Amino acid sequence: MRPLVRAVRRRLRDGERGSAAIEAAVGVPAFLLIMGLVFAGGRVALAGQSVEAAATEAARSASIARSEAEARSSAFAAAQRSLGEKGLNCTPGIALDTSDFRNAVGVASSVSATVTCDLGVGDLGVPGLPGTIRITKTMESPIDTYRER
Repeated sequence: MRPLVRAVRRRLRDGERGSAAIEAAVGVPAFLLIMGLVFAGGRVALAGQSVEAAATEAARSASIARSEAEARSSAFAAAQRSLGEKGLNCTPGIALDTSDFRNAVGVASSVSATVTCDLGVGDLGVPGLPGTIRITKTMESPIDTYRER
């Protein structure tokens, strides 16, 4: 009986040779793909928050300005400063709607700022992921209704 048990054990052991290499060949790329997707998702989420903060800063800076020209310059500076502080590496596009500055005093008015950023994710090496992802956020801030314009 003992020789039979040894033969069965040897046959089982010999049949599993190389299975660890096959598991690694399948498992490692799948793990790296999942990790790349996690990193891409994190990068996009953080960039979205940074772009939203920049749009908020731009709208707020524009809403406290006294003129349209001053609103534009302060909004662009605020958005650039906010993105720089967050360490976001992109060239932003900033669009500002200051048309409500022309409303009469006493009329509810607001300023809206749209910040667009092209975020690079091509360095993560995830197949099927584009090289850049465009993130656009729009925020609005009220202009004081009874302030002189």
